[in-house]
Amino acid sequence: MSALPLRIRRLAATAVALAAGSTLTLTGAAHAAPQAPAAHSVAAAHSVAAAKAAPVTAAPLVKGLYQSAYSERNHVLWATAAVGRPPVTQSALVKVDPRTMTVRASYAPPVTDQATGAVEAVYGIDVDDRHNTVWTTNTRDNSVAVYSQRTGKHLATLPGVNHAREVVVDERHHTAWASGFGDGTLVAFDTRTYKEKKRVTVEGAGPTGLAVNERTGTAYATDLNGSRIIEAAPGAKQPRLIPTGEGPISLALSRDGRTAYTADQKAGTVSVVDLRKGAVVRTVPTGEGTLAVASDPRTGAVAVANRAAATVSFLDPRKGTVVRTVTTGANPNHIEIARNAAYVVDKSGTGPQGEDQLNRIRLTR
Repeated sequence: MSALPLRIRRLAATAVALAAGSTLTLTGAAHAAPQAPAAHSVAAAHSVAAAKAAPVTAAPLVKGLYQSAYSERNHVLWATAAVGRPPVTQSALVKVDPRTMTVRASYAPPVTDQATGAVEAVYGIDVDDRHNTVWTTNTRDNSVAVYSQRTGKHLATLPGVNHAREVVVDERHHTAWASGFGDGTLVAFDTRTYKEKKRVTVEGAGPTGLAVNERTGTAYATDLNGSRIIEAAPGAKQPRLIPTGEGPISLALSRDGRTAYTADQKAGTVSVVDLRKGAVVRTVPTGEGTLAVASDPRTGAVAVANRAAATVSFLDPRKGTVVRTVTTGANPNHIEIARNAAYVVDKSGTGPQGEDQLNRIRLTR
């Protein structure tokens, strides 16, 4: 996690469905292989030549890739993987070298049922560089978990998050927020003691993606059920509800925290939301199955993964337009921006043993 004075983190939501009956395989040495970028400009102000200068490197990692999170402190990319439906017996927290795109280590979650071999499968993820930990959501077990970044050791399981979808860490305020899709809750935990410190409930809501403004300590969640953003501000007696696009499943914040970008899965768009006004100011078509959005706190760049279209769209946040679109592996599931690159995990199953891929897209030429 970045150590910028104002560090706005986001964690995009991902699809629930997983391939039943699959197996999780760790590749001994994942290798980067060039992939045709098939990039094209969709904005009149940008030439086709400029758009093509976005090389994609792809490397097979493991089966069941789900999400990723970058650690600035350790310069590693953490990823979650889970295969199949309950009882899920194959899941891993994977430590990846972002330069070579190879697996450094893989850690198995604890077993929850000796009879079936079920494990506490990991899905959503974020890192806490301040305390050198990794936080995951264990969706099937209605909980979140904490692991050591140094050793990969499982440190704690925190129950009480119904269908835990995403987790995002606010390092400045020693807080980890988790979204409970199952009962419309946002749950905050103390990252030092692992104790629950706050719970916000919106009846009928389905919280999915999360973002936090560390300057203010305000958390934001997309409500997939209500096509709105849930804002949980410190000291507020009730959450504020802000309308956005149709079927929002992920969100990211601008560098100054005044604007939210939501990935509207049902509409295939990104909504640009003025958080002060509480209104959508632009709607940007990006591609079918818009699933995950990320923003770069250093440059302000915004990128979105379109799962059904198998593309990543790069947006000009000031103009609210798509400046280029890049083809990735099939079914891109999550996107993370770090150090001038967008890292996209897909569920393509195109590795030599059916592994899913990590795609790396350079942001600037």
